Amino acid sequence: MSGDSGKSSWPEVVGLPSEAAKQKILADRPDVQVIVLPVGSFVTTEFNPKRVRVFVNPAGYVAETPKIG
Repeated sequence: MSGDSGKSSWPEVVGLPSEAAKQKILADRPDVQVIVLPVGSFVTTEFNPKRVRVFVNPAGYVAETPKIG
């Protein structure tokens, strides 16, 4: 799957290390940019269909479901 018709969220990566989650997201959607950020980071509010933000806890594990935007 690729393009806008592809997968848009990854609940299955919650609890994984950030790098494993990033690789899974890119395997599903090689057309997006994956950005890893600490939970609570300030981010812009505009929607970007080619961006996935992955929020991680202090230990580096995915803390919430990553999604397109």
